[in-house]
Amino acid sequence: MALAAPLLLFLVLVFAWPILAFSYRAIDNGVLHRSFPATHAALQDWDAPADVPPVAFDALARDLQGIGSPERVAVTARNLNNFLEGFRSLLMKTANRLPPEQQADWRDTFINIDKRWGETKYWAVLKHETGALTPSFVLAALDLKLSDDGSVTRVAEERRLYVPLLWRTFEISFWVALICFVLGYPTAYVLTRLPPLAAGIGMICVLLPFWTSLLVRTTAWIILLQGNGPVNSLLQFVGLITEPLQLIFNRFGTLVAMSHVLLPYMILPLYSVMKLVPENQMLAAQSLGANIRVAFLRVYFPQTASGVAAGLLLVFILALGYYITPALVGGPSDQMLSYMITYHVNEVVNWGMASALGVMLLISTCVLLLVMSRFVKMRQLMR
Repeated sequence: MALAAPLLLFLVLVFAWPILAFSYRAIDNGVLHRSFPATHAALQDWDAPADVPPVAFDALARDLQGIGSPERVAVTARNLNNFLEGFRSLLMKTANRLPPEQQADWRDTFINIDKRWGETKYWAVLKHETGALTPSFVLAALDLKLSDDGSVTRVAEERRLYVPLLWRTFEISFWVALICFVLGYPTAYVLTRLPPLAAGIGMICVLLPFWTSLLVRTTAWIILLQGNGPVNSLLQFVGLITEPLQLIFNRFGTLVAMSHVLLPYMILPLYSVMKLVPENQMLAAQSLGANIRVAFLRVYFPQTASGVAAGLLLVFILALGYYITPALVGGPSDQMLSYMITYHVNEVVNWGMASALGVMLLISTCVLLLVMSRFVKMRQLMR
């Protein structure tokens, strides 16, 4: 344990801790909890659609006066806008016009500043989203939301984005893994049957993509598949088509580019397993009366099943998190979940939503690994 301690510490600091810290953002609501402590306490006994109690207006006035600098007000308003669109402008307007002196009736003061303070939906957000923890980001990642009365409901059909996006991510990853299997299995088989020198050259060709930048490989496919690129020009030259095909910025281009990038991850596990299968077993099966197809399916393929499973799982999991390739060669309907995570981090600076989507993708991957491991164990027990 003492010898392994430095490695374990390294894994905790650079792997486990960043993942846990990022995942915690999915439920963390510390900014709003620190900004509205009095308002959160004043609204605990209130339920929509009842009238907002006057004490809540008094508490909100105290909290807004205590927030302080305009920068902190802007951060607070941006966080509230994550839960309800329009809250940022409402809070910024109110904070700028709020009188510093005590008012006899804060309710009239707030409504005079903006009539939206008379709507219960804004107060419902202040009640449900100013605690130390919030479930709203996780619910939003599942296309759910908290209603004004605190119950969980589905969002409107036209706003259901993330669950279909997750299924699209799984669909693209599945097809990429399947394409890599179809191309990688015969390639690995041929490599195991070549003489040592030819096999070494072939393996260098397989590993060559690892030595090339991912961005360069993806850009190369844009050049190859564009309307006046080499692929369309060749198809027109041989007379298969009369007009250029749309081969890029769609699902086809995404599958081709991702399969090219991930193909080595399929070939290498298959090659390592196929090298252990004796060559004379196929000949022995044929000498006992089996044709080539039966010998392959009953003798050879079962012995390579572990390599097939490892390659499919490796390619599928790697494809789940791809961002650059679908962003460059895919169309709007081909973006994957990683694109939306990047959008929330870089564009709208909504770390909670980005973390919730990341957690959803992580849990989906872990469930897949668990199912695959159980499946492999069942196959071993059946043998």
